[in-house]
Amino acid sequence: MKPAGIVRKVDQLGRIVLPKSLRSRFKMNEGDSVEILVQGDQIILERYRPRCVFCSTLEDVMEFKEKHICAACMRAVTR
Repeated sequence: MKPAGIVRKVDQLGRIVLPKSLRSRFKMNEGDSVEILVQGDQIILERYRPRCVFCSTLEDVMEFKEKHICAACMRAVTR
């Protein structure tokens, strides 16, 4: 992971502001969901992408009855 070299302070409510240059670079817009991951002693921010509730894949995921399921698991469930 390459450091961006940008430093921001955390405000009273625990918020940080992502610089416009980073938001533009990663095509992040107001209202987009961000997933917060912890890896060892690092905090990682990723654009949220729904995962299949059964196998955790990110590929071919669709929403079904307010749950996310991939095409492969959908086929397995409907057999």
